[in-house]
Amino acid sequence: MYDNKKKSGFVTLIGRPNVGKSTLMNQLIGQKIAITSNKPQTTRNRIQTVFTDERGQIIFLDTPGIHKAKNKLGKYMVSVAERTLKEVDIVLWLVEPSTFIGAGERHIAEQLAKVKTPVFLVINKIDMVKKGEILNFIEAYKNVLDFAEIIPVSALKGENTKELVKTIFSYLPNGPMYYDEDTITDQPERQIVAELIREKALRLLNEEIPHGIAVTIEEMKERISEDSSYNRHNPNDNTSIMDIHATIICEKDSHKGIVIGKGGAMLKNIGTQARREIENLLDCKVNLQLWVKVKKDWRDSDFFLRNYGYNENKNN
Repeated sequence: MYDNKKKSGFVTLIGRPNVGKSTLMNQLIGQKIAITSNKPQTTRNRIQTVFTDERGQIIFLDTPGIHKAKNKLGKYMVSVAERTLKEVDIVLWLVEPSTFIGAGERHIAEQLAKVKTPVFLVINKIDMVKKGEILNFIEAYKNVLDFAEIIPVSALKGENTKELVKTIFSYLPNGPMYYDEDTITDQPERQIVAELIREKALRLLNEEIPHGIAVTIEEMKERISEDSSYNRHNPNDNTSIMDIHATIICEKDSHKGIVIGKGGAMLKNIGTQARREIENLLDCKVNLQLWVKVKKDWRDSDFFLRNYGYNENKNN
């Protein structure tokens, strides 16, 4: 049984790489789950998060950016993004504030024209333009597709995001709460931890290498300091330690040297920055050990793609 006054439904965020989909989702749910960087194709899998309040529940699906695939990983990412269009109640199409509508946006519009789902055009990054220019962007896009709504926002600053949530609820049907009210995401902790490590590598490494790296968690085990009988689920405990052993996978021997850095400096920097965020996520001390391995051309290997979590069936 469910409260028939509550609304619930699934909402996907799509768009070209680097338009701010993950930043917007993190802003809407009030917690960092999806990783972000200034490099395209940061999100590789479909990430599901949950927003719950007195009005009901919205399940957001953050998807990889739709782009021209150059390898099997790219094809997998585009497939994940396009498949979700048929599985949701509302589509949020994020675009940057511009009057130029390029080939990438037109390709997405062609995909959206095939679905009957209501599409909201969300013009992101309005904090970077003058207020008076926003009407020009709306005018440029309004005839591209039959949009249910056009809503300008700043995902980074949180500007107009409450209005976006309000409008989403107005379109959703009455329905059950799919998750407990304190659930934020269905992502396993190990997967979020791996993604946080990859985020730091994305931010610290140069342009080419990040596309060719993956992160796997080999071990994630909690231990308790000798002077404590509590664990991290006890709010009074500060002595729980999580031992995490992770491997950064890259495609070339030359990349391995760059990831490690001179005297191990880059790898140490990645580990230090990742550890801080993992400690915030897990609410306990973290002992993070990182290794680097080379798996040549793993992005074109079905075997390695499955091993590293990029599996078509996983998101069904």
